[in-house]
Amino acid sequence: MKLNEGFLNSMQEAMTVLRTRGPAEATEVIQRALRGETAGAANETVWHDKLPGPIPFPFAEAKTKEAAPYTARDAGIDVEDRGHFGTHAYSNAAGSRQYRLYVPAGAAGEPLPLIVMLHGCTQDADDFAAGTQMNALAESHRCLVAYPVQPRRANPSKCWNWFKPDDQHRERGEPSLIAGITREIIAAHNVDSARVYVAGMSAGGAMAAIMIAEYPELYAAAGIHSGLAARSAQDVPSALAAMKGGKRSKAQRASTDAPQRPVIVFHGDADATVHISNAMHIVNGFDVQVDVGSEARRTDAGRRGCTVARLVSGDGIDAELWTIHGAAHAWAGGNAGGSYTDPAGPDASAEMLRFFLEHPQRR
Repeated sequence: MKLNEGFLNSMQEAMTVLRTRGPAEATEVIQRALRGETAGAANETVWHDKLPGPIPFPFAEAKTKEAAPYTARDAGIDVEDRGHFGTHAYSNAAGSRQYRLYVPAGAAGEPLPLIVMLHGCTQDADDFAAGTQMNALAESHRCLVAYPVQPRRANPSKCWNWFKPDDQHRERGEPSLIAGITREIIAAHNVDSARVYVAGMSAGGAMAAIMIAEYPELYAAAGIHSGLAARSAQDVPSALAAMKGGKRSKAQRASTDAPQRPVIVFHGDADATVHISNAMHIVNGFDVQVDVGSEARRTDAGRRGCTVARLVSGDGIDAELWTIHGAAHAWAGGNAGGSYTDPAGPDASAEMLRFFLEHPQRR
């Protein structure tokens, strides 16, 4: 077969698809190229949404990724190629986890911030990186980004086990693994220990809430998207009740700790998977508004509006609550190349990074 420009473009596209979606989708691009179809024709089909099979609870999430064409330029892959996105592994008494680590180009100089990103159910590190575009932001703003991976052997849907008591406390279970990964990166790289942050989506957001509560000396701030407060549940039934916005028990209300570190929260008010009342529980200890009322933001036509409440605790710790109007269970402003994204929303990744860099660790 003659290697014309169209075929070469299809091969380049296949490599991009392999990195961001997986081998099955990449094979589909190659097969279309062999049939003589252009890269553009392949693009129209490859990026159409494919509904998953049944997902075990809790966090049985529905696909919300838009079926839109996707390009390497949209994902900032040309930016990411300047740095290094490697795979590593960490083990301790609780088990082992792989993680992906993005290191921006020329990172051997000044100490850099570190952001630990916890994916949602059914996702993995590459999917979450593609959807949030945090690597491209990290290249521009000089940060390292780590993506711990929850395997199916730990949870059939690859959910972080935020609802299990053994995975809700420091130096136990999954929190010990995530903290261990964080410490390993700090030891191996030139990380500014005052600027280490944790963020997550859905089940990952619920685990991020646990991490900031259990390791305030390690993480300077947290970003929680479509998640739940720490220790919102103790088993599967209470997890399902919490996700649907049911009343919390006296024990759950009593377990809400006073905030020790800043937090930025994003939640769609049309989220049918995790009720928006959970966002209110996360900021429960931040009860004094900096300004009277909330700031309503309107975006360009066709994009979602949102309301931003800026809060502060009695100890002077900051929080922001972003309520995204009409949004479902998806990462706001995310790229359609990743799952559970809402490209029409405000840019949660950029706002999280802005909030993080404004809040280094207070010693």
